[in-house]
Amino acid sequence: MTATTYFLLFTSLVFSAVVAFYQYLYKADSQLKINWLLAFFRFISVLLLLILVINPVISTKTNEINKIPLAIVSDNSSSIRELKANDKALELAQKLKTNSVLNEKFEIQHYAFDDEFKAGINLDFEGKQSNIDVAAQNLKQLHKNMFYPVVLLTDGNQTIGNDYVYSFQETAKVYPVVLGDTTTNFDCKINQVNANKYAFLKNKFPVEVFVQYNGSKPLNASFTIEKGNRKVYSQTISFTKSSKVQSFQVLLEADKVGIQKYKATLNASVFEKNKYNNVKNFAVEVIDQRKEIALVADITHPDISALKRAIESNAQRKVTLVKPKEVSNLDKYNLLILYQPNINFKSIIDINKNLKINTFIITGLNTDFNFVNLIQSDLEFKMSQQKEDFNANYETTFNLFAQKDIQFSSLPPLQHKFGKIIEKSSLNTLLRAQVNGVAFDNPILTFSEKGANRTAYFLGENSWKWRLESHLSSKSFDNFDQFIDRIIQYLSTNSSKKSLIVEHESFYNSGENIEIFAQYFNKNYELDENANLVIQLINNRTKRTKNYNFSKINQGYAVKFDGLEHGTYAFKVRETNSNAIYSGSFEVLDFDVEKQFVNPDQEKLTQLALQNKGQVFYPNQIEQLIQKLTEKGTYLPIEKSVVKTTPLIEWITLLILLIISLASEWFIRKYNGLL
Repeated sequence: MTATTYFLLFTSLVFSAVVAFYQYLYKADSQLKINWLLAFFRFISVLLLLILVINPVISTKTNEINKIPLAIVSDNSSSIRELKANDKALELAQKLKTNSVLNEKFEIQHYAFDDEFKAGINLDFEGKQSNIDVAAQNLKQLHKNMFYPVVLLTDGNQTIGNDYVYSFQETAKVYPVVLGDTTTNFDCKINQVNANKYAFLKNKFPVEVFVQYNGSKPLNASFTIEKGNRKVYSQTISFTKSSKVQSFQVLLEADKVGIQKYKATLNASVFEKNKYNNVKNFAVEVIDQRKEIALVADITHPDISALKRAIESNAQRKVTLVKPKEVSNLDKYNLLILYQPNINFKSIIDINKNLKINTFIITGLNTDFNFVNLIQSDLEFKMSQQKEDFNANYETTFNLFAQKDIQFSSLPPLQHKFGKIIEKSSLNTLLRAQVNGVAFDNPILTFSEKGANRTAYFLGENSWKWRLESHLSSKSFDNFDQFIDRIIQYLSTNSSKKSLIVEHESFYNSGENIEIFAQYFNKNYELDENANLVIQLINNRTKRTKNYNFSKINQGYAVKFDGLEHGTYAFKVRETNSNAIYSGSFEVLDFDVEKQFVNPDQEKLTQLALQNKGQVFYPNQIEQLIQKLTEKGTYLPIEKSVVKTTPLIEWITLLILLIISLASEWFIRKYNGLL
């Protein structure tokens, strides 16, 4: 307690005594013995009340010693078992966790990773993917601004995630322990096969192949591609000491509609320890039609290139760039995109009056809005010459097709002429304008449907910045490209609205997380957030059937499947209240990425150790690792002073004593007739 607190307590003691003496002894008419008892209770009551107000506290100072954390991170992916290092990994993890010297110096924390990061689990080496980067990112969150060591028990073979060499924080020293036989084994393998998801009937589609050879002597290997039991391509590949990695392109014929499965095989004349990586399965969906889209523009703008790239990311679309005065025949097009139309577009509008091709009108700073007001009756534009920057606000009530919010409000602002946009007909709006976070009535992306004709309006230029921002935030153009693809898909067809919309891929690789997304719309075509969606999944080979429930997520429902074996699956999605049904199928390809490795990646782990000022160790050097970690003067514990303050007397206790004292004084006075 401080000197001030001591002074206040002493003053309270004197004041309480003076009050009690004055009221019951000095001022009393008669000197009764009972007055001394009453004076005592009054003294206690006043003193307790003053102590309750002062609330004196006692401070105690203690020193705590915090050990530095030692993160032991174990690779739990199946590649450790494939390299026959699982027993050694368990042995090393146990030895490090139970070492008395390490436990005395460190706070030992055990983690494991495969495709996810987990704390304190038993290792089973069943993980289907390796993601060392996710371990690094999670350790960053757990130990911010802390200097600590990391022991990484792994083979260094990562299958997903960012480059882990640069993922660990600078304050973490990383000591990789290389698991697996480091003796270089002879191996021929197919590193990668790249093929488009779609190909067109009667066309040839390219397949890009990357092969690799680990060895020192020249070698010839045969490469083949089979479709079912039929060989569709073959060639001989010559490897040398200076040519160990090769890539080449193959053209295959798309001769049948549907999902076509292929098997690429690389065979060497020499015995190989691992033949699993000699085979790669891939599939291509062959379609028999392509949507032809005319992108009509009278100016040059980055938006045009961004739109073309986004649309043609789907191989079912082909975009032709044309000038408005150069178009004479529109019969072959399924959709017209009119970019910033002006009076020069009149001939196209006139031709389309008879053809009634769906249109996608995009406006901006160079648009002739008087002309736009004449060619359509959905919107009325009252524009000034002043320009305006605005962001997009996602409308959750949109129900024409499934489109999730891709954080539209955080995308770069669009530009448009300032003014009022009046909706003259029934429109379905996906995006509205907002300025400085304040929403306005002006639409940015809206749709009109009149009978069999559909029209979309995108009011703003510089959407190319959206595509660029999409890549910066997610390392992929997919979010923007799929957003545009859904618009094109809606506009290039005239089919009626569906109440149940389901999104899925045609094929997946085994080991991938398979997710199916669905939306259900009620009779008013509003998204029903209380729908009950179930899916029946059938393995076509075993005829085994399983039922799953969809889970509610943002703007829809999703179901995930883990651990599906390779094969073809049929499924049926049903909304139980309305009995709406969607049927589909997908293929799980036989591909286990964790079986591709024959050796640990020593080079990458060495880079990691150098980057984070650590050192590479091998299983037979575990004692040297322990010695390194326990060197004198390194990883010293942190001493902290902790000051704890506690009240001299708990306030509840004071309150109870005060009530007892006052009640006792009142009772005695009442009993003796002094009230």
